[in-house]
Amino acid sequence: MTSSKTPSAAEQGGALGRQLVARMGELTAQRHGALALENAARNQDFLDRGRSLAALRETPLGNGDSAVVIAAGPSLKRRDPIKAIRERNYRGCIITTESALPYCLRNGVVPDLTITLDPHATRIVRWFGDPGLDREALEADDYYRRQDMDDTFANEVKTNREVLSLLDRHGKDVRIALATSASEAVVRRVIDTGMKIFWWNPMLDDPDEPGSVTADLQRRNGLPCVNAGGNVGTAAWMMAGAVLGKQRVAVTGMDFGYYDDTPYKRTQYYNEILDCVGEAGLDTVFMRVYNPHIKAWFYTDPAYMWYREAFLEMAADADYRTYNCTGGGILFGGAVESMGIETFLDRFE
Repeated sequence: MTSSKTPSAAEQGGALGRQLVARMGELTAQRHGALALENAARNQDFLDRGRSLAALRETPLGNGDSAVVIAAGPSLKRRDPIKAIRERNYRGCIITTESALPYCLRNGVVPDLTITLDPHATRIVRWFGDPGLDREALEADDYYRRQDMDDTFANEVKTNREVLSLLDRHGKDVRIALATSASEAVVRRVIDTGMKIFWWNPMLDDPDEPGSVTADLQRRNGLPCVNAGGNVGTAAWMMAGAVLGKQRVAVTGMDFGYYDDTPYKRTQYYNEILDCVGEAGLDTVFMRVYNPHIKAWFYTDPAYMWYREAFLEMAADADYRTYNCTGGGILFGGAVESMGIETFLDRFE
């Protein structure tokens, strides 16, 4: 997807960032497309270790027609949505991104479904516990300890041991919608922990266009293709409504941005942005957005702004209702209704 949207009165700065938003679809395909296809080709050998995502259509998950999606944006630690979910003994469907899975398990909640998508060779497996993590790997990549996501990852070795233990203990109870784009490390770890696998293909381009790699991938493995909106959080939301048929879907931890007091260095794509524009150019890339529901400013980068605009387009076309219960970030407007997680649970559980 591309966007021609111009900044509104509630958006400040980031002139260069706005230009990049319009190219994010193309840039994302260039950055991840080849790796995703390489992973999908290798994962052909593992497809018999699971079932097709289509099988979930016949698998009732959670009571009623509501679902709560738990993603791992920075609001997760500030708002702690699992507290309300546990206090109200929510019986509906709980879906997590892989990045929020450790958060759920630490709090005694085994989600009904977990989603993973990103093809990165070494990073994503950390959410499942990386049996091969060593000092050399830690020195080569500061991704986790630098970010304003899960503070426990500041002590990476200790946290990795904890996550390894959590997944070894609970893996057999976890269903996972495992994208064929997932890395070898993720797939092997998922299999080793005994998770129940449901395979799917992410849409890497328009499958109706001539020469589509998505259509070719689907022909080769016969698996359903899902428009994930470029990120695992949107994929989880899509699974809730389009696959599981839930009619009221709440999203939490779906910030698509950062709290205004977060240093640039603690953002996901900081190193890449710094390499492109240098320290002096950071304000031309990061965009500040006023959230009228929270009455606070947040800021974001071109990738997250693209995710946000893609999500709003997809929500407008969805045949189910979307409620943002994140309590922060920049996802609001259009077909997305903002409310507190407590309100959603009281109204729809």
